[in-house]
Amino acid sequence: MRPTALILLLAAAMPLRAAEPGRPMTAAEFDAATVGRTLYYNSGGLAYGAEQYLPGRRVVWAFLGDDCRKGEWYEEDGFICFVYEDTPEPQCWTFFVAQGGLTARFRDDPLGLPLVAVEESPEPMACLGPNLGV
Repeated sequence: MRPTALILLLAAAMPLRAAEPGRPMTAAEFDAATVGRTLYYNSGGLAYGAEQYLPGRRVVWAFLGDDCRKGEWYEEDGFICFVYEDTPEPQCWTFFVAQGGLTARFRDDPLGLPLVAVEESPEPMACLGPNLGV
């Protein structure tokens, strides 16, 4: 196998390493790192919520123990912004690759506690409430 092909193969197998640590992820890097996965986030060392990333920049989000909410994401001014069915106001984040995993900082609170993806799964989320079976 040619070295270039091996590097591309390794890059595809480890998408969360697509962006260099400390540099915000681009929309393309974020999409490559998340699509087809469910990520479980902590904040301040405590379980916070989970998000399932679907093709076409669609998502399903749930705070820990809460109902699932369908939404979508887009890039705006270097931020990854989410809009959910029950919250039309965009929630914009800067995503980074960090040693502990994918890390997100909220645009309106850059010094607040970040969200850290501590677990990932290829399985869909187990949803409570009206969006069962999402």
